[in-house]
Amino acid sequence: MHDGFLLLGFALAFVLLFRRLGLGATLGYLVAGAMLGPFVLNMVGEAEQKLGFAELGITLLLFLVGLELDPAKLWKMKRDILGFGLLQVSICGLALAGAIMLTTSFSPAAALALGLPLALSSTAQVLPMLQSSGRLKTRFGERAFSILLFQDLSIIPLITIITALSRNPADVGGPPGWLLALETVAAIAGLVAAGRFLIRPLFRLIGNLGEREMFIVAALFTVMAAGAVMELLGLSTALGAFIAGVMLADSPYRHELEADVEPFRSILLGLFFLAVGMMLDLGAIARDPLFVIAMALMLITVKAAVMFGLARLFGVPWRGALALGLLLSQGGEFGFVLFAQANHALLIAPEAASLFGAVVTLSMATTPFLMMATRRFRAEPVPKTAATREGPSNDGANALIVGYGRFGQAVGQVLQAGGITVTLIDTDVDMIDVAGTFGAKVYFGDGTRIDMLRQAGAAEAEMILFCIDGDQLDAAMLAAVHESFPRAAVFVRVFDRRAVIKLRGAPVTLIMRETFESAIAMARAALDNAGLSNEAITRAENLFRARDGERLALQVEAGDPRVARDRILTAPEPQELEGEPG
Repeated sequence: MHDGFLLLGFALAFVLLFRRLGLGATLGYLVAGAMLGPFVLNMVGEAEQKLGFAELGITLLLFLVGLELDPAKLWKMKRDILGFGLLQVSICGLALAGAIMLTTSFSPAAALALGLPLALSSTAQVLPMLQSSGRLKTRFGERAFSILLFQDLSIIPLITIITALSRNPADVGGPPGWLLALETVAAIAGLVAAGRFLIRPLFRLIGNLGEREMFIVAALFTVMAAGAVMELLGLSTALGAFIAGVMLADSPYRHELEADVEPFRSILLGLFFLAVGMMLDLGAIARDPLFVIAMALMLITVKAAVMFGLARLFGVPWRGALALGLLLSQGGEFGFVLFAQANHALLIAPEAASLFGAVVTLSMATTPFLMMATRRFRAEPVPKTAATREGPSNDGANALIVGYGRFGQAVGQVLQAGGITVTLIDTDVDMIDVAGTFGAKVYFGDGTRIDMLRQAGAAEAEMILFCIDGDQLDAAMLAAVHESFPRAAVFVRVFDRRAVIKLRGAPVTLIMRETFESAIAMARAALDNAGLSNEAITRAENLFRARDGERLALQVEAGDPRVARDRILTAPEPQELEGEPG
């Protein structure tokens, strides 16, 4: 409790401060961790243990990213993953190894064991920055993610290279590289099969039971099981979680999983950066500050330059190439793992691992400053004729429909007929399956939850339409929706006038009683069958609408459905039938 109190308290204070200064949350966590660590206040110990636990945050982050990418979309990114990513890791790693060998007394093997890990960037830092800026789903964000994904895939080859260079006799009997590659392919294939034939039926069963807490348990179980399988084989746990996410990306349960996992991801990722800050060896920096600063500058310069050149080679405009190079210029969290591996292989001393760990941490701290300092140069010029209309992004739907029963289906089809893109959410698993047979993609989830609506894209949507049955909404909930998503017009379907009274004061655009318009339509047909003229039918409809509107307004004001009984239309007065009602 003591450590938790201090960690959360310092994190809260420094993240709020650094957010206020526009420096980003990551730097706030790093500074908070450094302050708590053994080299400053020494108030919290065992940073290594906390780092091991907090790495689950990276695993959850990759799972959420995987949920955003179905296999078809991932296949479209293959050129960036296998082309751009491979060239970036190879060229940056060799360039950094050469620079270390030329500027220090490290042997070629040691320089390679240090340079290759430095080629990796921080997934835990870059992806939240892309998410917070709204660029993760853009072409720029996809290219950055492709590089990060290949870096995660490259961890196994890098471990194999370090093992091959090892001077430790204990590594001689280790498995050969080709066997590790086969194990990796087999593990990925096994996770794909498990996702298809085990995990999806499990979520369908839980959906039928309607137990939300079991969804959370099952989501965390899926992530940890995928990571554990990879860890058992000596592979990246984050890669296993990513594959599990991809396998569930095109399932109806995607948004529910995102909403359930996101809070755990945010907390654990913050704890990860706190632990990294605690491990920052300020003593090593103090003993040789010029070396650490010079190496961090060299790391940033080499990676940014190589990335810029590769981006231009792949047809990226110079502004985007500069942004990509600076965004990925830092060292990554997996560098700590590979430095420890190199130390175990007797390629570098523990002091060198600590020193280059400080270099990685310092480079991570510079990224927010670099992105802020170069914003003017990186920003694309806005054409004078460019439209300034506010609206949803191209990646999101224009409307969210919560509830896809008979009412929601009709609303959704009319909207789509009018060219409005929709995202559909419901909790009825059987209905979701049936809708899928007719080509409708309905996501499983509770659309009355703010976090679920946010995951489904409510922040970018123009409309949120609640088409759910029964008495599930209240004015406070709708007020929270309006406050969270003020740009979206809210439409609500209710059962009867009692529900309208219950929602009085709610900030909504329209409340529609589900049988009101259909009853009027049927009455018009009956009057037509009775031989009335179209003018008389319209007059009767307008009279009813006026009387009912007056009565409903009085009932809502009083909060009582029993008032204004005198406004119930029975036999109208002759003068009411002769002209339009007032």
